[in-house]
Amino acid sequence: MGWVMQKILVVEDNEQNRILMRQILGFQGYEVLEAPDGETAMLMLRTHVLLDLQMPVMDGFAVIKTLRSIPELSMLKVVAVTSFAMKGDREKAMAAGFDEYVTKPIDTRKFPEIVKSILNGVSS
Repeated sequence: MGWVMQKILVVEDNEQNRILMRQILGFQGYEVLEAPDGETAMLMLRTHVLLDLQMPVMDGFAVIKTLRSIPELSMLKVVAVTSFAMKGDREKAMAAGFDEYVTKPIDTRKFPEIVKSILNGVSS
């Protein structure tokens, strides 16, 4: 398995303190995410996912199965983004627990609408 950059979420209302921590931690090789308050941090911790189905090591179906089995993460909105476009593929993805299914190449006009609708709880 390759090297994976560790992520750190810095929750700090003072922008200068966030900048300082970002610079120090970034220099040490961390990927730094920032939130100016606790509410924003809680929203960031509940990030929604656009997930490719065909990936090495752990494919999208394995990821969705794992996410749906963890109570704290089971309610995340997860969109399958895939080049699989054969008959039955959409149904297979939806049955596996995905909230939506988008085929590649992505339609750049429809894609933002799809993401917005799934985040607002509307399924197509």
